[in-house]
Amino acid sequence: MVQSSWTNNDGFTINTNKNFLDVDVIYDFLHNESYWAKEITKDLVVEAIRNSTLCYGIYEGNPTEGKAKQVGFARVVSDLVRFAWLGDVFVVPEYRGRGLSKWLISTITNHPQLKGVSFQLATGDAHGLYAQYGFHPIDHIERKMERTMNWDEIHRGHELNK
Repeated sequence: MVQSSWTNNDGFTINTNKNFLDVDVIYDFLHNESYWAKEITKDLVVEAIRNSTLCYGIYEGNPTEGKAKQVGFARVVSDLVRFAWLGDVFVVPEYRGRGLSKWLISTITNHPQLKGVSFQLATGDAHGLYAQYGFHPIDHIERKMERTMNWDEIHRGHELNK
């Protein structure tokens, strides 16, 4: 997959190169501030990034031109044909209110290989944001099933200590 980069007029950059991601920032947010991944370990953050199809970092500055501070993140798991799952989307609190999350979701949903793909996500508080980009409650929810996450089994499967 080709890495892509976008820079806005305010000096922020979105980049899909996983090498630029600041795992400490991502882990800190997911473990300490998210409501969906409080039990995640840093090792599992690394595995999730490694195994995701696309990861989007938002940076103050441009990581391709030198030092840049990561201020947001999202990852996509997809076959780039039929399905995509969007997860771990965040902008750190001190950078909210600048339109970064809208820019991020617009960038993701306009990716050429994701535009027509069936996208799913789970959110407890950002329904209005995602609705602006074509997301809606799942049709025929009675057809959907899930298997509950088990952190201990995930750690064992990756041969990691919790």
